[in-house]
Amino acid sequence: MDEAIGVLVPFLRDRRVLRGLVEMTDGQGRDERVLEVVTPIAEEFRRDPTQGSVGDLWEVLPAQARVLERSGRADEAIRLLGTDVAARRYGPQNNIDFYAELLARHGRVEELRDLATGTQKSSAAGPYVKALENLGRAGEAAAYLRDLIAAKHPGWYENALMELLIRQGRFDDAIEAAKHTFDDLYDGNLLQAAMILLAEQGQHDKASELTEGRSPEFLAENEAFWLRSNRWWLMGEAGRAREAIEEIETLPAGEVDDRELTIAWLLAQDSRVEQAIARLRPLPGKRAATDLAELLIRQTRFTEAVAVIPDVATQREEERRFWTDRTEQKEMAPADSGDEWGDPWTAPNTAHLE
Repeated sequence: MDEAIGVLVPFLRDRRVLRGLVEMTDGQGRDERVLEVVTPIAEEFRRDPTQGSVGDLWEVLPAQARVLERSGRADEAIRLLGTDVAARRYGPQNNIDFYAELLARHGRVEELRDLATGTQKSSAAGPYVKALENLGRAGEAAAYLRDLIAAKHPGWYENALMELLIRQGRFDDAIEAAKHTFDDLYDGNLLQAAMILLAEQGQHDKASELTEGRSPEFLAENEAFWLRSNRWWLMGEAGRAREAIEEIETLPAGEVDDRELTIAWLLAQDSRVEQAIARLRPLPGKRAATDLAELLIRQTRFTEAVAVIPDVATQREEERRFWTDRTEQKEMAPADSGDEWGDPWTAPNTAHLE
């Protein structure tokens, strides 16, 4: 380790090398040695954050604080980094996120509140809320977020409030806090986030109910692309796989992305694994093969599972064809059609089925 440190020391003004030094020495009993080489660079940066040799080394400040903290000198780390934040010694990127998390880790709620109610609230709000929650002051955390929302401060404070309430088991209150966003067409829509968070708490039926009553405009933009696939996933998790399959089978085959894969997953959720396997066997492609292999593994049919996975050359050829077709489709699209490939609202959301 000493030799490795010696190799890196001449190059610490490259922040990637600095980051590597801090990471590789964690838990290795070399914190004092690391501080010997990092502290002079940090002090140089503090004297003149704009000078060429250290101008891009803004990371040296949280790096020093991180090593001080892990060596048992958290108070010193907080004092130094707090002075840096107050003096706005940020470099091209600020260090407030790390400072707020540092305060939260050590229960320094008063300093954290000053940060979270000042000009740096966007960075400090999350750690402040978590710190209050850890201290059993979730009501105070919720009131803080509601005040920010009421004051219309920019930021995703509705999302933070929803997450807090869900962690507290207050599911109806969480939905009430975020539901005004559920029909937004683009930025700020928290519908899918709410569905996933509720599902993580085992509230699949409650999450599924959120897909109901959506505006015609929202459904026109999202129903076919991700909303109904999420609904089928939630129904499958809630023991309503047969109902979901019936819903899929009422739709024209061409209107449902990954129709056979989705039905196979639902069949497996309904304990009809052999039917799911039979559905997957004739399907082409790596995705179907992977799903089939997973079902076979679940039945301890390991040799059979390995046999259904395409070899590497076949997988590479499939990927090459996919990207070739995608490029050709994009080139043929009208010039004013927009970049549909980069728009998360027009891509099918079936990650939960993988």
